Amino acid sequence: MKKQIFKFLAKLNKTVLPSYSKQRLDLAKATKLQMAIIGWRWFVTKNALD
Repeated sequence: MKKQIFKFLAKLNKTVLPSYSKQRLDLAKATKLQMAIIGWRWFVTKNALD
């Protein structure tokens, strides 16, 4: 059940949230909001793959 929720969130993130790796974002220059989005995407992806 939990894994299915995270897989759904991962698909939603892919369509809604921006991909900073494609934009070549420098993490040292990222804003707090951008870092929060990166962290959220990492958290969801990690839990969807477990």
